[in-house]
Amino acid sequence: MAKQILLIEDEAAIADSVVYALEREGYAVRWHTLGRAGLADFAQAGADLLILDVGLPDQSGFDVCRSVRQSSAVPILFLSARADEIDRVVGFELGADDYVPKPFSPRELVARVRAILRRGQPAPETGHVLKHDTLRAQISLQGRPLELTRYEYRLLAALMAEPERVFSRAQLMDRAWDEPEASFERTVDAHIKSLRAKLRERDPLFDPIRTHRGLGYSFSWHKP
Repeated sequence: MAKQILLIEDEAAIADSVVYALEREGYAVRWHTLGRAGLADFAQAGADLLILDVGLPDQSGFDVCRSVRQSSAVPILFLSARADEIDRVVGFELGADDYVPKPFSPRELVARVRAILRRGQPAPETGHVLKHDTLRAQISLQGRPLELTRYEYRLLAALMAEPERVFSRAQLMDRAWDEPEASFERTVDAHIKSLRAKLRERDPLFDPIRTHRGLGYSFSWHKP
């Protein structure tokens, strides 16, 4: 059965491109232009994921998120023409799973949607239990939270979100660092090294981060 996505976006041109891109990937999309109409739809039919525009005509996407979070942990992705850090922080503090600034590539949005929905699926049975609690920004291994720095957490979360995908160092820097242009690619290598050490300290047989020489890194549940 197709995953149900509820889109609340008042700009028709943007909504049309989002609906088209998602439906091409096999998702079922319901679209509303107002927050209240979207909330009524969600209360009646639910959804597997919500995509919310921050600047809606009747209420902000943040208000819609607050209402949803009173009774549901459904994944939420924000769209916004405002790229200020404070808006991203507010969104994540309210319980958002991702935040995409406009303008954006529909292909990238689909990839982010796929990654969010994949997080809710059980990991393959490998004997190594690694869980990502996005609401608490916490990753646990074998039932115990890992003591990760901010950048270690962001790197591991990015890798886990898309298993088997090979990320270049630049791509990982874009996802983990607030100002990637101020950092060096070797910084990624150093944080990956410390991440591996912390994972092995908890479970010596668990080494899910793969190095692809000349390319970057990936996350895999399967043994090399």
